[in-house]
This record gives sequence, structure tokens and C-alpha cells, in this order.
Amino acid sequence: MNKLKSLLKDIAIGLLLALFVRTFFIQAYKIPTGSMIPTLLIGDHIIVNRLSYGLRFPYLGYIIKWNDVKIGDIVVFEFPKDRSKDFIKRVIANEGDLVEIRNKIVYVNGKKIEDKWAFFSDNEIYPSRDNWGPERVPEGHIFVLGDNRDESNDSRFWGFVPKENVKGKAFLIYFSIDYESGKIRNKRLFSLIK
Repeated sequence: MNKLKSLLKDIAIGLLLALFVRTFFIQAYKIPTGSMIPTLLIGDHIIVNRLSYGLRFPYLGYIIKWNDVKIGDIVVFEFPKDRSKDFIKRVIANEGDLVEIRNKIVYVNGKKIEDKWAFFSDNEIYPSRDNWGPERVPEGHIFVLGDNRDESNDSRFWGFVPKENVKGKAFLIYFSIDYESGKIRNKRLFSLIK
């Protein structure tokens, strides 16, 4: 009976420790869509650093902040229209910035950004997708886009993301599988996300 009690105690401690780590330090996510191609592929499994910007409690937001979200960061956040869903996108503009998109080209504060992350799957220009703004990012918010600009559901369609919704910064692909072929993408294993 003592062995069973000891085993159950060890399991309970392990589960509590895992829950603590997942809640406050790191969290694993699987990439389900192609909105971040070519940076992140469908089937990539990533680790998000939940301490990148501060100490955040679920449903309460940040208790202590030590870093601000930076332009170029790839962040996981609670979708503003349904906080039960997590999205992953790249930060393009921060609070106070004036954002405009003209014919797929992004301008922040009147200057064309160095958009080395952008990927376009077609050459067509669609007004609702490829032209947006100008609009100023409200205080406490960010403007995010998917790297695969033609195939991303992002701030162009549903607005700005409250910074309090940001769960953390994506930093590592620890596993990757091509679900169509069933093959593991060995070159992507344990690669840093940029």
C-alpha cells in the first residue's frame, strides 16, 4: 500500500510541476495552417517562451512585464474574437504606429518596411486583402500579419491584438512532419525561429 501511495504522490507532483511549467514558462504548439509559410510549415511543432514579455497568468493577463513586444517577433496570442483559440502571427506594428498596406506593400509611419518575411502565393491584387488603412495602432495593441500574406487570416480582417492577449514568443521548432508524405523534416528539427 505504501508503494502505491508513493507512486500516486510522485505522479501528482509530476503533473503539478508540468502544469506549472506549461502555465508560466514554455508551451508547445502545433502549426495547423499555412499562414506563416515559409517561416513555419504545417506540421511544425514549436515551443513558445511564455516569459519573453513578462509573467502572465491565464485569464488575468500580465502581472509583471519586463519586455515589450517588438516588431518582427512571432507571437502566439489569444484570438481577439474568440479567446479560446490561439493564433500565431508576426508583429508588424506596435501601439502608436500608423499602418498602411498598398498593393501588398506594408508601410509603417509612412515608410516602406523591410519585409523580408513576406511570402506571396499569387500576383493578384485584391482590395480587401492587399490594401488596408492607413490606421493608427491603438494604445496597448499590436498589428500582426501572417508571413504567407495571401493566405493569412490576420489584423487586416479582424483588427488589432491587445497586448494582454499575447501568450509568448515562438522560439524553437522541436519537431516537424510533412503530413502529406508522412516524412519527418529532419532539417527543421531543433531549429530556432526567426
